[in-house]
Amino acid sequence: MKAIINISLKAGVLDSQGKAVHHALDSLDFDGVKDVRVGKQIILQLDTEDKTQAMTEVTKMCEDLLANTVIEEYGIELV
Repeated sequence: MKAIINISLKAGVLDSQGKAVHHALDSLDFDGVKDVRVGKQIILQLDTEDKTQAMTEVTKMCEDLLANTVIEEYGIELV
């Protein structure tokens, strides 16, 4: 089973990398972009077919290591 984890900064947290990308897009004449937020994606190959167990373990991984839950939020998709 594969776990896809998308991590992004919480709303209200300054995204300096997103601001830099937005500025670069503006300078390249891509005027239609209102805002840019940059995140990260982590893909894990898991050795289980039990979705409940996988979700529990991946959630713990996110809470303990993969995401800084003070400033980041995450979503998990199991496929």
